[in-house]
Amino acid sequence: MKNNKQQPQNVISFLPTGDFYYTKAMDAMHFGQIEKARKYFLRAVELEPEDAKSFLQLGILALEVENYHEAYDFVAKAHMLEPTNAEAIFFMSESAGCLGLVQEAKSYATQYLAIAPKGPYAEEAEEIITFFDYEAEAMPGTEEHSLEEIQAQEKARILMEQGEFEKAIGILEDVLITYPEFWSAYNNLALAYFYIGEANDAKETLATVLRGDKGNLHALCNLAVIAYYEKDTVALGSYVTLLNKIQPYAWENRYKLGATLALIGEYTGAYKWLNSMQKRGYEGDPGFYFWLAHAAYFSGAKEQGERAWASLVAMDPEKEGYAPWEQQYSDDVAETKELAFIEDKLASEYSSDHLLALFLISKSHYKIEILSQSDLIDLSSYTGLEKMYLAYILGHEFLMEEPLEKIFMRASEVAELLYEYVPVNVTTLPLYQLWFVLYENAINQGYQFKNPKALAAANEYLFLSAHDEPVTKKGLAEKYSISTSTLTKYIDDLLNYLPVIE
Repeated sequence: MKNNKQQPQNVISFLPTGDFYYTKAMDAMHFGQIEKARKYFLRAVELEPEDAKSFLQLGILALEVENYHEAYDFVAKAHMLEPTNAEAIFFMSESAGCLGLVQEAKSYATQYLAIAPKGPYAEEAEEIITFFDYEAEAMPGTEEHSLEEIQAQEKARILMEQGEFEKAIGILEDVLITYPEFWSAYNNLALAYFYIGEANDAKETLATVLRGDKGNLHALCNLAVIAYYEKDTVALGSYVTLLNKIQPYAWENRYKLGATLALIGEYTGAYKWLNSMQKRGYEGDPGFYFWLAHAAYFSGAKEQGERAWASLVAMDPEKEGYAPWEQQYSDDVAETKELAFIEDKLASEYSSDHLLALFLISKSHYKIEILSQSDLIDLSSYTGLEKMYLAYILGHEFLMEEPLEKIFMRASEVAELLYEYVPVNVTTLPLYQLWFVLYENAINQGYQFKNPKALAAANEYLFLSAHDEPVTKKGLAEKYSISTSTLTKYIDDLLNYLPVIE
């Protein structure tokens, strides 16, 4: 009997391995595709949990974006898997140093030099040891921080990003009872005080830092910024003199000093430190290029300033056309009216008006100039939501780890979508005003804002209907690429948050 059963063909099965994704990640890095590289490295360690080289690269990527806790965890995993890997040992030193773990950073740097005295990181390892020895000599009270201290400060930082300054203050005050020489916590506490309008408490807290940790750079920078916003020219002059004498080593400190000097208009000093970082290969975040562009251009290095701004635009295309040397105040009537309208809303007693003003500031050519006028924004009277929205327009990155943050970001996206679909002008301003009334009421009542695009469409529909403008649900749904039923659902949702007129 003939066997009709088909004979198996030669089939080559492809099952991607950790090495496959590691190679793809390295290729992505070569082309500057950092986020794609990170995804490939994560896939590599998922497939091969003992792949030390991928854990190490994840740590290095995290260091580059200043996510020091994540960097330390990834590098520590790589080091655990390959304890004698010289590169992993060096980056253990680097990541530990970024977290303030002084003794650990020195120990790993010493280990690296012992096994790779002429290695590619030998010079940097020697600099780490020299730096921390200098710090210890200059500031005898310097100690590394415990995990408990670091975790408490991280929790406070997240709360500050959320606008929960009072809660952050409580956490920082508690941790300082247990750790009275935790100077970075004092600095964050001072900022929290300043954000709620308690400038005197902020200055007293920073004075405490300087009494216990003479020459603390962050405290001096924060005092200079407070003096600048309070227009205390005498105090500001004294702080500038001190800041110009400081010679920081660590990139974090160079960045802090350079950005502070740029903010207060000391462009030559700012350029010195920010340029020194770029010359050593630092690839910064948008904030770095923002301040480098200011510092370079206004201290005479105009071409470098323009290149820095181009780098910023590559990261944030919305900055196109808003270089500081292109945007100067003018006597143009329309511009004067714009500023007057914003100032009027900032002076209002209503929270929704403050939110609208902050949104308009974020879209204004004069964002930096307006925000630098400390008398326009009274943080002491602002609600937690207003402080959170101010942080949002200033570019703070929310970690999206808390449900409130996710709701806030979805809610804030609606205004951005409206801006995309409905240009701001005299006629459409009431549409935005309506949105921020709904935004405030809904977020305070725990609404989830699950579909920002549908909410933007629903807001426009309510506005046009209220003003007897010709509008159909079908037409508006097509404009926003949503279904009519979805639009109807979110119109009904927003109706629940319209203000009650008594």
